[in-house]
Amino acid sequence: MSTEQPEGEEDDDIRYFVRIGRTDLDGTKSVERALIEMNGIGRRTARLVCESAGVDRTATFGRLDDESIEGVVEAVESYAEEVPEWLANHQRGYFSGETTHEVGNDLSMTRRQDVNRMKMINSYKGVRHKRGQKVRGQRTKSTGRTEGTVGVNVEAIKEEEEAE
Repeated sequence: MSTEQPEGEEDDDIRYFVRIGRTDLDGTKSVERALIEMNGIGRRTARLVCESAGVDRTATFGRLDDESIEGVVEAVESYAEEVPEWLANHQRGYFSGETTHEVGNDLSMTRRQDVNRMKMINSYKGVRHKRGQKVRGQRTKSTGRTEGTVGVNVEAIKEEEEAE
């Protein structure tokens, strides 16, 4: 890589970290790429957020002005109201019944609370979580073993033959 600056670009007016919620995003990447790094936001969601904020998704995130960054923050926070219910990641919450789209640390905290509630009420999924088994109907006969390999130990048989 060359150490020279590309023509027309100055490195003085770039923010290297852009903070959304409790997450620091890389300001040197494009808006779409930086948003993808946030928990709860994937490629499709990042594109929709850029469209609703009116920001070019290929623009460098750290070079945006404050109003554009505020627009992106507002679009991330109001994402659940703008999209259909099936596209949000936390539908019909247990206590409130509302559909929300959790991002960042809130997403991991909400998932942890949901799993703990299932464990407490001893639902089928909660029991599977407690035992450390597969929860979503996958095979368990041949995959997901934690006790080591099952079958013939060739080395032990060879040692027994040599001893005889």
